[in-house]
Amino acid sequence: MFKWISYIEGISLLLLLFVAMPLKYFAGIPEAVSIVGMAHGVLFIVYMLFVASYFFSRAWSFKTALLASIASVIPFGPFVFDSRILKQQRPPAL
Repeated sequence: MFKWISYIEGISLLLLLFVAMPLKYFAGIPEAVSIVGMAHGVLFIVYMLFVASYFFSRAWSFKTALLASIASVIPFGPFVFDSRILKQQRPPAL
């Protein structure tokens, strides 16, 4: 489940940065940021709730939870986190 949330959150960040923001500033369409920004905000909160859940259930160490948190704010971060960090350890399904 975390993998899906991670990928969807990562895609929403990429859409916000590379589609909605250029539409706002170069095409004068601020509604794009409002819509994609809201969706990304909700997905970010869900992502962080999963990270906190795995950390507090002791499925992840502090280091892994910290890396997941940092990865969520870097473009392509969730994809790299999943392929490199979580390759060694898969979180349990909730």
